[in-house]
Amino acid sequence: MRGRKKTPQKSHHSKAPSGQIRIIGGQHRGRKLPVHDVTGLRPTTDRVKETVFNWLMMDVRDANVLDCFAGAGSLGFEALSRFAAKATLIELDNTAAKQLEENAQLLKLSNVDIINTNAITFVQQMAQQSFDLVFVDPPFNQNLSTPCCEALEENNWLSEQALVYVEVESDNQDFSAPANWQLFKEKVAGQVWCRLYRRN
Repeated sequence: MRGRKKTPQKSHHSKAPSGQIRIIGGQHRGRKLPVHDVTGLRPTTDRVKETVFNWLMMDVRDANVLDCFAGAGSLGFEALSRFAAKATLIELDNTAAKQLEENAQLLKLSNVDIINTNAITFVQQMAQQSFDLVFVDPPFNQNLSTPCCEALEENNWLSEQALVYVEVESDNQDFSAPANWQLFKEKVAGQVWCRLYRRN
């Protein structure tokens, strides 16, 4: 199916409706990458991705990027296409993680680490490095975003002025960011609530 751009709400179903994602900007613009049909996988739509990367236009280049719930890699690969220095993609599902590895090879990327593990467990460890840009886009209805963000802050994963993009359900009343994060941008698009925070 190739109609995702016109019907972005389809990408919020529990399974990816199409077998591919598309990079919309940068050096790999227009490249389509295959995606496995994995339960809970919810690739960020082109419409939402365009909004997010418009927000991040001045901040992606040369950034060290962490994609906590990488899924199809829609956000992480987009950041690399737009000249992020490096990206670390964390994905729990074995099949999805293997696909991320294959897609990194398709794009001939040498500046990406793909880690097949639980994102919450990963960020609950003390950081070995700090990140300038972090994507927190977990599976819906599992209450993962708040503990992930708390662990990012508590365990020194974030650089001083880090930007953190959080994507939750539009009706989510439970998400709360650490007190020192300033809400920078916000938008509701269908079932998705997009928020960009800057760490102070």
